[in-house]
Amino acid sequence: MRPWPAAATAAAVLLVISSGAALAAQDRYALKVPQGLSFAEIRGYETWQPVAVSQVKDGLKIISANPVMMNAYRSGLPAKGKTFPEGSKIVKIEWSAKENPASPYFVMVPDALMSVSFIEKDSKRFPKTNGWAYAQFLYDPATGSFKPNGTGAECGHACHTAVAAQDYIFTAYPKR
Repeated sequence: MRPWPAAATAAAVLLVISSGAALAAQDRYALKVPQGLSFAEIRGYETWQPVAVSQVKDGLKIISANPVMMNAYRSGLPAKGKTFPEGSKIVKIEWSAKENPASPYFVMVPDALMSVSFIEKDSKRFPKTNGWAYAQFLYDPATGSFKPNGTGAECGHACHTAVAAQDYIFTAYPKR
């Protein structure tokens, strides 16, 4: 039996390493909050239209909505006594913030991804939470993976009761 040439051995090692990396890559759409929503329920969120941005103590967030919810926003929601239609979905993507070193003036920009959270309206599935379900997935930059935060579809509902008059949605659609 002849020994493998060095190039063939190196190619085989690279194939094994790259195959292992491909197997180890996380499929975020397979993730689910225990007894709650799955990441797959917001598939395509990266292309949803922005509703608003917000700054929090530790970072920056963009709030984007699916077409159903964007149409409702454009029609004047949230408004007292009016509710978002079934199928409305909103996603909140949060990053740590950093100063943009290339900008000639002070501006903060997103840095490391921190979390992806979302809310979905389906009154038949979630009657106990006024039709809304909540999910949050924390991002770990060291591993490049997400993990669910919390349990059940109602995590987050208690905070949102403060804006019950706005159909449990904090974020308004600012003038463009």
